[in-house]
Amino acid sequence: MTTPSTFDLTGKIAIVTGASRGIGAEIAKLLASHGAHVIVSSRKQADCQAVVDGIVAEGGSAEAFACHIGEMAQIEALYAHVQQAHGRLHILINNAATNPYFGPILDTDPSVFQKTVDVNIRGYFYMSTHGARLMATNGGGSIVNVASVNGVVPGFQQGIYSITKAAVISMTKAFAVECAEQGVRCNALLPGLTDTKFASVLVNTPAILKQALAHVPMRRVAQPSEMAGAALYLASDAASYTTGAMLNVDGGYLSV
Repeated sequence: MTTPSTFDLTGKIAIVTGASRGIGAEIAKLLASHGAHVIVSSRKQADCQAVVDGIVAEGGSAEAFACHIGEMAQIEALYAHVQQAHGRLHILINNAATNPYFGPILDTDPSVFQKTVDVNIRGYFYMSTHGARLMATNGGGSIVNVASVNGVVPGFQQGIYSITKAAVISMTKAFAVECAEQGVRCNALLPGLTDTKFASVLVNTPAILKQALAHVPMRRVAQPSEMAGAALYLASDAASYTTGAMLNVDGGYLSV
């Protein structure tokens, strides 16, 4: 006798933001490999399409839709497309983020502050409100916010970025509490140091990397693909009674 897989996403519609590379691309690929139709979203359409082409080549289902979540009009356009093309949404992975400033917190420029907040807080918030409403009309769904260990322990010279990621953690709990009755779960994934373009200044600077790894019990940097399995769990029915959770994928960093 065979039993249905709790990780089977067949028939599910998923949005993954920041999915043109790194963690987002790996999550999009894994969701598609488990049956979801994935809307691959990031700022540049051509980059999104490249990920879609790879998914389709492997037998998956996906489409590209460019969206800069720091721009409210683009969020509205994305959801108008999803409503018109699919009429439903089951999974939202909020992964797109920005970290334009690395330096002393006291020197944070107002324009950098605003850009980081607009993407990492306002963008996640309105992607989630739109997503939760659409999920609720079809029996519920799952929101996964990609936060960061920096939201728990602020990264050195990553002040405003760390502050926004702490806000994402709080946002996750707020949505989890208020959306549970509509069948919408909301959880957060907290990656540790991961080998992405986003974290290149940390990974590719030997002195900084050595200092960072001294606090990671596994003594290595993660690969983007190592974040995807956690996102799949939180998005799937395997996590049907999990909401408001913070899943650390950090090589033990937050356990020290």
